[in-house]
Amino acid sequence: MPHATAATPNSGHRPRWWTELPLIAVVYGLYSVGRLLVHENIPAAVENGLAILRLEKALHLNAEHPLNRLLTGHPALGIPADFAYASLHYVVTPAVLVWIFRRRTAAYRAARTWLMTSTLLGLVGFTLMPTCPPRLLDVHHGFVDTMAQYSAYGWWGAGASAPRGLSGMTNQYAAMPSLHVGWAVWCGVLLWRHGRHPLVRAAGVGYPLVIVFVVMGTANHYFLDAVAGAAVMAVGALLTRPFMRLADRVKDRVRAVFVQVPASVAPTESTIVSGGCKTSAGERIPGRRTASADSSDARTRSAAEASDDAPAAAR
Repeated sequence: MPHATAATPNSGHRPRWWTELPLIAVVYGLYSVGRLLVHENIPAAVENGLAILRLEKALHLNAEHPLNRLLTGHPALGIPADFAYASLHYVVTPAVLVWIFRRRTAAYRAARTWLMTSTLLGLVGFTLMPTCPPRLLDVHHGFVDTMAQYSAYGWWGAGASAPRGLSGMTNQYAAMPSLHVGWAVWCGVLLWRHGRHPLVRAAGVGYPLVIVFVVMGTANHYFLDAVAGAAVMAVGALLTRPFMRLADRVKDRVRAVFVQVPASVAPTESTIVSGGCKTSAGERIPGRRTASADSSDARTRSAAEASDDAPAAAR
């Protein structure tokens, strides 16, 4: 995804955290509120979930069942997986964003725009295709809700990654696409592309794979949800540069409207160096007389005094 991760030319100044933080908070707030306001059409969501499951079985991609049985049968795997699902996207994604902001400033704006664009695209997916996650299907479909099974070990409840008692603050039928996977792909690409240490680059490869395993094993997403999450990030990467150019044009127009350019004001004072004073004979700069000019004035005064004394002597 080179369009979204390549360093961009310096736009004139380094991003400031006190402007970036409110911007990110506003976008994430709009995403969260928008996701919450999407009508939970449960019958349509269940039907969409079953349609995905049938398609996966037809394509022999149904890995959710064996992974879910693995986690439900082994708490040593299931409990860490639930913790990972409930928390890592809240921790790793901001951490990578801050890392890019501090260490790879030239790439920060494109990375931030890519993340925001893809997140809003995901909201469109939730709206157009409400999808019931495997864990909320009827029990005869063979899935166990590991989040409920191991909820005593964590802070989550019926709302999966939502804190216990706050499940009403999240839309549980927004499984398609999986932004858990999408954000993990975003983190992985940035760690791989901009990381210098081999361990950082290895984390860039491993982290998305771990998240795919987690979302499927905990029965929070289908495999095709994960594929859709990666696809949303790919589309967001392609739209990053056009969105940045659009933002620049909007910014320029706003500046043109609200920033008043002062009109040319006629000078009220003389622009002549001498300030209107004329240079007298013998002066090179107004107010500063040369030695030759001083001696000339002395001879003039002596001649005038002599002419005044002559009539007096004649009388």
